[in-house]
Amino acid sequence: MRVSKIAAACCVSLAVSPFSIAQDIQGIVTNSKGEAVVNAVVSVVNSSQKTVTDINGQYVLPGLTSGTFELHVKAKNYSHKNRQVSVEKIDVSGINFQLHPSVMEVIDVHATPLHTSNIESALAVNVIASDELRLKQASTLGETLKNEVGVHSTYFGPVASSPIIRGMDGPRVMITQNGLDGSDASRVGPDHVVSSETSTAQQIEVLRGPATLFYGSGAIGGVVNVVDNRVPTTLDENFNYMIKHNDVASENEASFALNSSAGQLAFHADGFWRDSDDYDIPGYAESENAHHDEEHDDHDEEHEEHDEHEEERGAKGTILNSASKSSGFTLGTSYVLDNGFIGFSFGRMTREYGIPGHSHGGHEDEHEEHDELFEDDHDEHEEHEENVYGDMEQDRIQFLSELTFDQGFINKVASKASYTDYQHKEIEDGAVGTIFNNEMIETRFDIFHQEYSGWKGAWTFHYKSNDFEAVGAEAFTPPSDTTAYAFAWLEEKHLADDLLFQVGARIERVEIEAGDSGMEFHDDHDEDEHDDDHEDHDDEHFFDKQSFTPVSLSAGLVWDYQHGYNIGLSLSYSQRAPSAAELFSNGPHIGTNSYEVGALYEIHQEDDEVHIELADKDVELETATNIDITWRKFEGNFGFVVGAFYNQIDDYLYQANTGLFAEDGHGQDEHDEHDEHDEHDEHDEHDEEGLPIYIYEQQDVKMYGIEAELIYQWDNGLKTTVFTDYIKAKIDGGDYLPRIPPMRLGGQLDYQGSNFATQLSVTHYFKQDDISEHETETDGYTMVDANVNYYIDGFGDDFVVFLKANNITNEEARVHTSFLKDVAPLPARGFELGVRGSF
Repeated sequence: MRVSKIAAACCVSLAVSPFSIAQDIQGIVTNSKGEAVVNAVVSVVNSSQKTVTDINGQYVLPGLTSGTFELHVKAKNYSHKNRQVSVEKIDVSGINFQLHPSVMEVIDVHATPLHTSNIESALAVNVIASDELRLKQASTLGETLKNEVGVHSTYFGPVASSPIIRGMDGPRVMITQNGLDGSDASRVGPDHVVSSETSTAQQIEVLRGPATLFYGSGAIGGVVNVVDNRVPTTLDENFNYMIKHNDVASENEASFALNSSAGQLAFHADGFWRDSDDYDIPGYAESENAHHDEEHDDHDEEHEEHDEHEEERGAKGTILNSASKSSGFTLGTSYVLDNGFIGFSFGRMTREYGIPGHSHGGHEDEHEEHDELFEDDHDEHEEHEENVYGDMEQDRIQFLSELTFDQGFINKVASKASYTDYQHKEIEDGAVGTIFNNEMIETRFDIFHQEYSGWKGAWTFHYKSNDFEAVGAEAFTPPSDTTAYAFAWLEEKHLADDLLFQVGARIERVEIEAGDSGMEFHDDHDEDEHDDDHEDHDDEHFFDKQSFTPVSLSAGLVWDYQHGYNIGLSLSYSQRAPSAAELFSNGPHIGTNSYEVGALYEIHQEDDEVHIELADKDVELETATNIDITWRKFEGNFGFVVGAFYNQIDDYLYQANTGLFAEDGHGQDEHDEHDEHDEHDEHDEHDEEGLPIYIYEQQDVKMYGIEAELIYQWDNGLKTTVFTDYIKAKIDGGDYLPRIPPMRLGGQLDYQGSNFATQLSVTHYFKQDDISEHETETDGYTMVDANVNYYIDGFGDDFVVFLKANNITNEEARVHTSFLKDVAPLPARGFELGVRGSF
C-alpha cells in the first residue's frame, strides 16, 4: 500500500512539472594530446539530461533553461571533469573539456545522494564493476569483496560470508540493494547468508567509515551497496550471460541479465543458478573434527595407517556439510520519461546450504568418521538429515523513481521503496529446529533543491519498519518490531574552484519492542519451585519498549590542491541504536556454536552454577567520533590512494567471551546443565561440555588504521598494483577486541594483450596475535591466485573464455575473523573455467 502511494505521488509530481525546452550547450571533449575523446558521457548534475560525444569529440546538450548548471564529463580510462556553466537566453557554445588519462578506473558512486565518484569523495570508497567485478565475483558477497582494501570477510565457510569493513560487521555494516536495506538476517549471525546476489550485479560500492548520515545508525561502520538494473533507468537493450565451473567444490553456476524496451517501457529480467558439493581443503589436520586424532593416543597405529592413506591421496580433505544450492530471478519494468523514470521489480531467491562444523554422521567409531571426512569423491553424507543446514527464501518488491524538474526550487526527487519477506530455517536431524522470519517495509525520499548562493543539497526522509521473529527450540532472541523514522540534510559548496566543502546532519528515532521471549530466566529456585512459580514469572518474559534517538553530524573537504591530486578529509559524529538481537538474545545459537546473551542481562556464577538474569541497567547509544583522511593521485601512469583513520567509539557493544559454558540447548534445562558440568569435572577438569557463553557488553573502544593502494602502468601493457591495510582495535585501558582482521600486504601483476589478459596476485596475511581474552592466535599465510581471459571476436559484442587458479600453493589458511577458523579453513587449490559474454 505504501509503495502504491509513493508511485501515485511521483506521477502527480510528473504531471504538474513539465520539462521545457530552452537553450543548448555544446562543445568538444579532447585528451591531453588534443585528440578527440569518443563516447565520453556529458551530463548535467542532478538532472536526467546527458549525451555522448561523436567521432570528433563533439557534444550537444539541448533543452536547458536560464540558470547555472554543473556539467560532469566521464570517459573510460580518463579522470572525470566538472564545470559550472551559466545559461542565459541564447545557446552556449565553446564549453570544451580536456580529460587526462588515469591509471585508476574512475566510477560514479550511487550510494550517496550527491554526485561523486570513487576519487572525488571525502569518504574512502571502493567500487568494483564491469570486468573487475566478473573476475572477483564469488558465491557470497563477503568472498567477492574480501580482497578490497579495508575489507575482509567473516568466512563462515563458502556458504555464508559477510563483508567486514575496518573490523566492523553485522549490525554496524549496512548491506543495501540499490540504496535500500537488503532485509535479511545476516546481521543477526555470521551463519546467515547475505541475500544480495553478486552474479547479476552491475557494480558493488563500499563506503569505508561511518555512513549514518545516508543510511542511519546501522551504517556506523560503513555501507556495501549492490547496484543492479532490476528497475531499468534507460531504454538500452542488451543481454549478458555467464557459465562457469570450479573443481574445489564441484560448483556449477549460470547467470543472465536481459534488458529490452518497447516504446517508453523498459523491461528487465535476470536469473542465476548455483550448485556445489562439499569443498576440499589442503592437508589432513584441517578437516572438521580432526582434533580427535590428538585425543585418542591409544589408537596411534590406526592413525599412522590413516595418515599414510591420506598421503597417498594427495593430503587433501573435505569439509563435510559445506555443500549448497541456490537460485533466483528478478523481473522489472519502468516507464522512461524525458526527465526520469518510474519503475518497480519483483525478485525471488532461495538458498539451501550446509552449516560447517555441525555434521555428525552417527558412525560406529571415530576412525570411520575420519574416513568419511576425507572422502575425495565428495560423496554426500549417507545421513543428510543428521547434518545441520539452512534453508532461506526471500521475496522482494522494489519501487524506484527519479524525476528532475527545470522550474521551481525543487529540481529533483528520488523515491525508493521496498517490501521484503524473508525466511530462514535451521534444520537439524531432518527436522526444522528454528525459523527466522523477517518482514521489512522501507521508504526513502531524497529531495534536491536548486543551487542557492553556491550551495547544492538534498533533504532525506527515511522510514523503516522491521518485524523480526525467531521461532523454535533454539530461538536465541525473542520476536521484535523495530521502527525507525529519520530526517537528514546534506549540503555542499565549492568554496573555491579546487575546494569542495560538504556538511550534513541526521536525526533518527528508533523504537524496538520485543514480545514474549519464550525463554525461561535462570534463577536460584530448584526445579519444583520453578514449576510452581512459573505463572509468577510470566510477566518477566516481556520487555519494555526500548527507544533511542541517534544523531549524526558530518563535515568533509575535497581539495584538488594540484592537477591530478586531491586530499579528502572527513569528520563525523555518529550514533547507533543497538539491534534487537544485541539487547534481547538469551539462548543457544546453533550456527555459531555459542550461547548468546543480550546486553539487558547479567551473568553471575555461584559455585558451579551459571545464572542469567535481567539486569537493572540501560543500554546506551553507541557513539563514534571519527576522522578520516585520504590522499590520492589519479592521473598519469602512476596513481595511489593512501588513507588513515582514527575512531573513538564510546559504549561500543561487542560479544565478550565469558569463559563460561552453557548446555547446548537441545532440550536440557539449566539444572541438567550443571549436573553435566559436575560429572565432567570429576573425569577431567579441562574437558568442558556445552556451548561457550558470549554476552554483549559495552566498553569504550579506540580503532585506528592505515590503508594504501599504489598502481603503476608500464608502457608495454603491464600494470603493477601493491596494497596493504592494517587495523588496531582495543578497549580503553583493557583488552583487544575479538576477531579483528590481521595486517595484510598484497601485490598484483596485470598484462593486457590484444586478445587476452592475465593476472597474478599474491597476498600475505600476517599472524594475528592482538587477541582478546579466551581468543586464540591465528598463524599467517600467503595466498597466490592467477587468471587468464581470452577474448574471441564474432560472438556478439563480447565473448570471453576465462580460467582462474585459486590458492595455487595449496596453502593451509585459517581466517582469524571467522567463528569457524578451527573447523573450516579456506579451500584447497582449485581451478575455475567458464565463459561470459554479451550482445
